[in-house]
Amino acid sequence: MTRQQRQANRRKPMIKDLEGGVTKSGEGFDAVEWNILGQRYFPKSECASSFSFEANSEPGQFVPVHIHPTQDEFILVQQGELELKLDGKWMTAKAGDLVRMPRGVPHGYFNKSDKPARGLFWVSPAGKLPDLFRVLHNMKDVEEVVRASAAHEVDFLPPEAND
Repeated sequence: MTRQQRQANRRKPMIKDLEGGVTKSGEGFDAVEWNILGQRYFPKSECASSFSFEANSEPGQFVPVHIHPTQDEFILVQQGELELKLDGKWMTAKAGDLVRMPRGVPHGYFNKSDKPARGLFWVSPAGKLPDLFRVLHNMKDVEEVVRASAAHEVDFLPPEAND
């Protein structure tokens, strides 16, 4: 292999294969847990084609309306209920419901109840989302969260989009 070929290979993104196994409820693989603006996230699986994570939302917590331009996103609500704003329309998802959020469509979720909510989220393809969560862990500055998200292909809409 020539020097140029070696350099080109180093610049290529690593394509991660799916690792088999079981990730327990309330745990992340490799014992990873992220704190993203007070919500607890547990990575469940990561490979090039998809990334999944469990998110736990206490009453009043939410993720504002945003867009994934390159990923489809799903939520399987496992506990409680979530209010969702999807493409400008409000809807409710309860335990057992599957939420489908196509790429490029604005969406956000809100726990407006008085009980905790938990869901299994996943995106396809994985894109830069796993790296974004690693960056956001324990970050407290909301403006910095928005900037970091934009650099990882997640674009937040202005606050009035959440109304």
